[in-house]
Amino acid sequence: MAEDGVAVVTLDRPERHNAIDLETASELTAVWRRFRRDDAVRAAVLTGAGGRAFSTGIDRSVEVAQPSSPYAMDDPLRTVGPKANDLWKPVVAAVAGMACGGAFYLLGEAEFIVADETATFFDPHTSYGMVSAYEAVYMAQRMPMGEVARMALMGTAERLSARRAYETGLVSEVAPAGEALTAAMRAASVIASYPTEAVQGTVRALWAAKEAALAQALARAPQLIALGNLPPGRQAALFAARTPGFRTR
Repeated sequence: MAEDGVAVVTLDRPERHNAIDLETASELTAVWRRFRRDDAVRAAVLTGAGGRAFSTGIDRSVEVAQPSSPYAMDDPLRTVGPKANDLWKPVVAAVAGMACGGAFYLLGEAEFIVADETATFFDPHTSYGMVSAYEAVYMAQRMPMGEVARMALMGTAERLSARRAYETGLVSEVAPAGEALTAAMRAASVIASYPTEAVQGTVRALWAAKEAALAQALARAPQLIALGNLPPGRQAALFAARTPGFRTR
């Protein structure tokens, strides 16, 4: 339902830190495509249920059979974002708790991000023998290169605080604990009150400024992942052997 032109999309798997399984991925694709034809929706806010996490990316229990060729890869997260579904109505992300790994597929396609002071951002891929390709590319559109490199390469050893994320440009506003959704709704409601034709044209223009470089970078991702990822068994062993503790900066 859209209130004052703003629809709220909630990742609702708090028991799994809002990790995305195949059903959730399919639902996200469907909801963005539905919004394209729903004139009552003029803006959207994307958030996660429970407060402990916005999302931790792909659910590790998901098994996706892959072709043997390094030039083809099936990635269930490639179509979970609004831009991947040709939605040019603005999307504001409201983040509380952890946002990591495949969450950046979604955050990377939001117009801007509001985080509460509990939010942390990190990318665990390298710690578990996986290439951070799509995630790093999306974040490179928002943050200085050195900050993206540090987050992607440090893996689980470091987390970016909401304040540091704001300082680097990943986050546009830091709200008090528990108030990210309220702050995101406030901004989205203002945007939704403007003529939607002008708003959507502005969104499209903003993304046109970087889409050529983004498309070229994403086109390389499947091969880099196919060549650099450890076999699933070795990834699982690293995940099972993980140790607690990290630095927040």
